[in-house]
Amino acid sequence: MAGNSSRRAFLTAGTVGALAAGLAGCDAPGTPPADAREAAPVGGGRPGGKDTVDVVADFGARGDGRTDDSRAFARAYRYAADRVWDNTGRTVVDVPAGTYLVREPNALIDATGGQVKANGLRFRGAGKRMTQILFAPEGTEDAYLCRNEDCWANVAFEHIGFRSGTPGASFFYSYSTGQAQDYRFSECEWLGEWTYGLALDGSNTNSEMRWDACRVGGAYRRAFLYSGLSHRSRDRRQQDQFLNYWFNDMKVEYEWGNFLEFPYGGSITCRGGSYIVTGRRPHGSGEYGRTSTFFRFPRGEHHGSVQRFHAEDIRFEVRGPDTVVIDCAWESGTVRFNDCDDTANAFKDFAPGTRPHRYRRTARGPLVRYDSCQLSGHHDFAPAPDGGGGDGGSGPVARYDMCLLANHAQRDFVTGDASGVRFTDCLGR
Repeated sequence: MAGNSSRRAFLTAGTVGALAAGLAGCDAPGTPPADAREAAPVGGGRPGGKDTVDVVADFGARGDGRTDDSRAFARAYRYAADRVWDNTGRTVVDVPAGTYLVREPNALIDATGGQVKANGLRFRGAGKRMTQILFAPEGTEDAYLCRNEDCWANVAFEHIGFRSGTPGASFFYSYSTGQAQDYRFSECEWLGEWTYGLALDGSNTNSEMRWDACRVGGAYRRAFLYSGLSHRSRDRRQQDQFLNYWFNDMKVEYEWGNFLEFPYGGSITCRGGSYIVTGRRPHGSGEYGRTSTFFRFPRGEHHGSVQRFHAEDIRFEVRGPDTVVIDCAWESGTVRFNDCDDTANAFKDFAPGTRPHRYRRTARGPLVRYDSCQLSGHHDFAPAPDGGGGDGGSGPVARYDMCLLANHAQRDFVTGDASGVRFTDCLGR
């Protein structure tokens, strides 16, 4: 008991006072200092308290799956925010093995209104299925476990599982006009029914995000990663800085919904892993119907932006006609699949009639390429409904090199408009 009392006293002393007034915002990404040869002076004084804290030992979380631990996580976040020094976070929050019931939205990160500009916030668990945060708010509207509104960059989550205990809750809301960026998820897991996993809003950055060896399970009413929410964007057409998202060695195995949805473009790379939709949407919708799509790229109203997607070394399972690998309506850019395989169920009766890869073409693309892939069903190419700003038939739009077509000969593989589609050293049925 004496040890616990001294620890609480120590933390209280370490959190006395509000954030230092006048914290300057971080420079825009890629902006060099005025004189690159001279280090910028460090202002203020180093904050007191510990650099690594424990949400159980230091803030009173129970982790028993029954006690509401919202207050403990909120205190841990406030402690980390109060220790920002010279725009740099100084705290690692450890979350030991256990199941932590959280009922209050924004309990993990409550960064609203640009109240702090800082680089560096880290949550560290004991491992997937060992450390699990069960988010069960009373309602689902605008209910996010984490909220970062132009405050934090370089946010890391490691070895933690997140489960929605209230169907339709959301995991992370990120709004940015230049600050929120550089998120890292390592060996994390998502379970339960969510509306959004991560919802990105704003007019600049929300970029440089990476997932390594994570598992995406559960179900998604919208998408696991939705880029371009437009709830608070100053200019819908200016949402053109959603760049650089990396997914490496993933286990994407969820029941229904979309995995990635990028109406405003982006630079996206997915390498390695297994991608499976295990079920079907329980209800149809005007926007999605009954389909679940791994990569959904509709065309949004925006200024010119990067539109680049690359999938490599991934095994997809198309378990029914409502599973779609890609549905792309970008008006330009490039799409590439390299050494991917979606033929696990190509032997089943439904497979020849499926269209798991779908494109709406314009005069400027997207340019589509498949290299050394094994492909089931048909691929569908259709002109954009509005013409897409030009003649959709001008120039090649798709190229297949050394691919195996599991269900059809080359002449029957493409549905819609096959002009501009080229096959090189491919084998059809």
